[in-house]
Amino acid sequence: MGYGHRLEFGITIPPVLPEGAAAFARRAEELGYDVVTFRDAPGRSLDAWTLASWVAGRTDRVRVGAHVPCATPAVLARAAASLDLLSGGRLELGLGAGEEAAALGEAIDIIRGLLDAGERGPLRFEGEHYRVRGARRGPAPERYVPVHVEAHDPPMLRLAGRKADGWVATLGRIKAGGIRAANGLLDETAREAGRDPREIRRLLNISGRFSGERGGFLDGPPGAWVEDLLPLVIEEGVGTLVLATDGAEGMERFAREVVPALREAAGRELAGAPSGPAVRPAWVRARRQPGIDYGRIPASLGENAVEPGDPAYARVRSTYLRGGAPGLVLRAGSPEQVAEALAFARSHPEVPLGIRSGGHGISGRSTNRGGIVIDLSKMDGIEVLDEASRRVRLGPGARWMDVAAALAPYGWGLSSGDYGGVGVGGLATAGGIGWLARKRGLTIDRLRAVEMVLADGSVVRAGGEENPDLFWAVRGAGANFGIVTSFEFEAYEVGEVGWGQFLVDASDTAGLLRRWGAAVEVAPRDLTSFIILGAQRPGRPAVAQVFAVVDSDRPEVVAGQLEPVARAAPVYDQSAVITPYASVMANAQGSYHEARGEPVARSGLIRHITPRFAAAAEMLLRSGAAYFFQIRSVGGAVSDVAPEATAYAGRSANFHVAAFGASPERLDAAWDAMRTHFEGTYLSFETDRRPERLREAFPPGVLERLRELKGRYDPENVFRDNFNIPPAERRQG
Repeated sequence: MGYGHRLEFGITIPPVLPEGAAAFARRAEELGYDVVTFRDAPGRSLDAWTLASWVAGRTDRVRVGAHVPCATPAVLARAAASLDLLSGGRLELGLGAGEEAAALGEAIDIIRGLLDAGERGPLRFEGEHYRVRGARRGPAPERYVPVHVEAHDPPMLRLAGRKADGWVATLGRIKAGGIRAANGLLDETAREAGRDPREIRRLLNISGRFSGERGGFLDGPPGAWVEDLLPLVIEEGVGTLVLATDGAEGMERFAREVVPALREAAGRELAGAPSGPAVRPAWVRARRQPGIDYGRIPASLGENAVEPGDPAYARVRSTYLRGGAPGLVLRAGSPEQVAEALAFARSHPEVPLGIRSGGHGISGRSTNRGGIVIDLSKMDGIEVLDEASRRVRLGPGARWMDVAAALAPYGWGLSSGDYGGVGVGGLATAGGIGWLARKRGLTIDRLRAVEMVLADGSVVRAGGEENPDLFWAVRGAGANFGIVTSFEFEAYEVGEVGWGQFLVDASDTAGLLRRWGAAVEVAPRDLTSFIILGAQRPGRPAVAQVFAVVDSDRPEVVAGQLEPVARAAPVYDQSAVITPYASVMANAQGSYHEARGEPVARSGLIRHITPRFAAAAEMLLRSGAAYFFQIRSVGGAVSDVAPEATAYAGRSANFHVAAFGASPERLDAAWDAMRTHFEGTYLSFETDRRPERLREAFPPGVLERLRELKGRYDPENVFRDNFNIPPAERRQG
């Protein structure tokens, strides 16, 4: 009787002091045990939960099983989520000893409900034994926290069959021959509840004595132990054997002399039988989206696939500004896995496809509703390839604040937007307007080569010598041509920089914008400045935030270049420091994105902040159509690059303008009135997907070339769920 689970082994940590327990657990980890467990016991001075938490912090790999009472399930759920996060997803929650089945069933429902951070809103539960009125969910655990129920009598066995991820029994309380009958009741109850019996792992607590001669069941030499335990695995479906021992000698002998032989024997007996992780729980399968064949998810991606019912779904469903509800998120960890994920997505041509690196993307296209997302966040490596040439390799899932921190010890940097939480992949295929843009250019201007997976699944390298046309397209329109799995950049030397922050009077909004823009345009290239304004609120003074970086560590240079920018309007507050560039980028907050709704963002590129444009911008803000309005300075080194050198087509602009609003109708009405001032757009900040936006981003000649290349590299338009460049029609003959 097999349930398809990989055979695992655990050890029950004896009731010793914390340091002894930690040493015992670390030794179990070294010996290859899969799990260490803790139980509350009469007279013990330390409770099992606290001891398990202590040990989780002193180990790296081994899973930690805490078998505890469940008097307050809401509190226990939050503690379980926290410990699972802190331990890197290593908690197993054991319940049931000495508890009543009906009450425990309600407790499990509450625990599961609160661990389901994918559900929005507080949990409400009205039961006979427990009531929860508006408990907040979360924090979202990294993975599914298995709930194991210890059961020896029919009511608890039925509960385990209906709700548990694992059934725990103890030899002595149940005879070896009674396991089969218990399994039958578990399986029957599971099917009645709409579950697959394979969802339930069977765990057995065992104990015995190693001796020179056989004396009875689990009493004798290691070979006799193997003979006794093998039928439990082969015939009774036990997937985890947990040894209770009072000393390290028994733990050592079991790991060295029983486990390898038992694995080998079980492997022979079960050869050809399915093995691996259990099927997904029924409550996960119940939330699957129509149109996605979940049964065909590649095996290499299975453990890292996230479905709507999974606890980790809350962490991957949304982006910085867009609330998503994808039907499947495939977290790839290598180019090969990216290719497999892409092949799976291509077998679902009617399902939306999003590609995500860091998930910050303003445009929000890296999530969707009901579709597939290929998530590259695990591919976050940062590697120095050659110090002499300052060549570095970055994974698409790396965050720019982490890149800045990794390059800082070398005295290097890369200009990369203004927020450290942005992922490398999206920014480095679109442009990259950052704090050092006027002196150092766009992020893509330091890109030297990429490795990418094309629509057909092939992995290619593109650079100045290899596939140069593809490399041209990637720098500015990369989302349309493939999935970049690594970037090679040439960093530059960056020491400490001047960092100025000013809160200024914006009552004369148009005048402020004119004066600030004029100061920036005549400033040395060392200076790059951004300005942010919000909708004016009745009864409150209008203010603006002005930020500036000066690429110098000389106080007199920093002060001299900041002063003209600060004089653009009366200053309410100010701060100016000389600090490492990495500290400027270290501004990301939060562990994952929890956006809701749809972002409404508009983008434009202009050469100069003219009086007419400044007046139009003031009208936009006074209308209330935009709650966030930002202008970033570009020009300088950005304009030094020939317009035809990359697909990015905004080289002549000195400023990038962006606005966010709540209503697309209101924002469009105001923004469309300003379009005569713009000479292009930057698609990373644009959510308007009307065809004319594409024509604004790419001049006719550039767009024609991109369409021809799209027809060559992605003729079926696989990468279409973005600002899509349609492939050119193939010529006949």
